[in-house]
Amino acid sequence: MTDAPEWSRLIEAAHVSLEVRKLSLEANESERQGLARRFDLPRLDVLRAELKLQAQSDGVHADGTLHAELAQRCIATGDELPLVIDTPFALRFRHQAETGRAADFEEEVELDASDCDTIDYPGSQFDLGEALSDTLYLALDPFPRGPNAEAALKAAGVKSEGEAGPFGALAELLKKG
Repeated sequence: MTDAPEWSRLIEAAHVSLEVRKLSLEANESERQGLARRFDLPRLDVLRAELKLQAQSDGVHADGTLHAELAQRCIATGDELPLVIDTPFALRFRHQAETGRAADFEEEVELDASDCDTIDYPGSQFDLGEALSDTLYLALDPFPRGPNAEAALKAAGVKSEGEAGPFGALAELLKKG
């Protein structure tokens, strides 16, 4: 059983034309709260996207900017760190039948830069909201650190990168010698 996406915006692919269509999408409060839980964020205050949607020969293209106002937790202290994200995106949605294959995660596939933002979808609809949610997640700092992080890590006995690396070990040897 799969859970429904928190910010779902289903688009009927056949209704997307060759003419550029401008869209503004904004997540409501319950959608933002759901995404905040999924991404382990203390809060997600604003999430919106301004984009252009257009059918092209290789699928439906969505290009625009994702804007989010949120907070992440510092990995060392747990303090809330406010963050504003404005990230451009370029997504291509392709019907799985057009790709000639279903998603097979055991098969090794080489990707080039134009394939990295391609999303294959089954059926007649693709979920633009879920794709934008993924875009937000990829824009988050995986290891956010606040201004007190270094002191907290040092107090916990965690070595800095310089102390833990090969030159740090060499410096320790020189101190002993």
